[in-house]
Amino acid sequence: MTIDYLAHLDAESERFGDLLATADLLQPVPTCPDWTAGDLFWHLTETQWFWGTIVRERVDDPESIASSPPGRPADLDSLCHLFATVSTGLHDVLAETPDATRVWTWADDQSAGFVRRRQAHEALIHRVDAELVLGHGPDEWAPIDPELASDGVDEALRIMHGGIPAWGTWSPDGTNVRIEATDTDASWTVVLGRFTGTDPDSGTSYDLQALDVSDEATEPDAVVSGTAGDLDCWLWGRPGGDRLQRSGDGSVLQRLQEIVDAGID
Repeated sequence: MTIDYLAHLDAESERFGDLLATADLLQPVPTCPDWTAGDLFWHLTETQWFWGTIVRERVDDPESIASSPPGRPADLDSLCHLFATVSTGLHDVLAETPDATRVWTWADDQSAGFVRRRQAHEALIHRVDAELVLGHGPDEWAPIDPELASDGVDEALRIMHGGIPAWGTWSPDGTNVRIEATDTDASWTVVLGRFTGTDPDSGTSYDLQALDVSDEATEPDAVVSGTAGDLDCWLWGRPGGDRLQRSGDGSVLQRLQEIVDAGID
């Protein structure tokens, strides 16, 4: 199935803006403890401005624009207007830029298609944050599209949590978990292990529990299953994990949960 990322980006961004247009900007964000609703609103505004600029201007050096975003408005009405303008700009440039067009990204995939996919998921997860700001529990959220969420699980596992860089060392520990989306019939085999190495760009050294996705058919040590929406939210540290079904080796499930709890950088 082909996913219309642009349509989802538009819908999730519109819902995000509509929710926060009714919020107190000083309200805390439950899933981002250091943020207020105003910080959340500004984060997605700045993010969409950044990626719209990257694609529109074919910026190869992100540092050249990172320090020059539009000024952050002090009042809610101005912030709503700026977000709508920036979001429309991101839509327009992605709509006119073919997926295969080369643009800078932080990933191995240097394409406009990567940006389109990533920003659809960015908008979805922060729309969930906006729902939580207003006190909406998962049963009160606007529906999460199962196919988009299933793709979000794939992105979270393969790219955000997984995707071992060439400069690092991946040491699997021989255990694995099958993750199953019950509403889309998608599944992933997640291998647990340890990642070590030093990033040559930042100089940061890593030695931590990690996961990677294997496309080999293997008998799992444990299984985690649930709707794609709950799985996606769980992997991003949002509500949903308590509704998942878990079975198998408890120690393996605990290690997987520790990796998820460590969050996505």
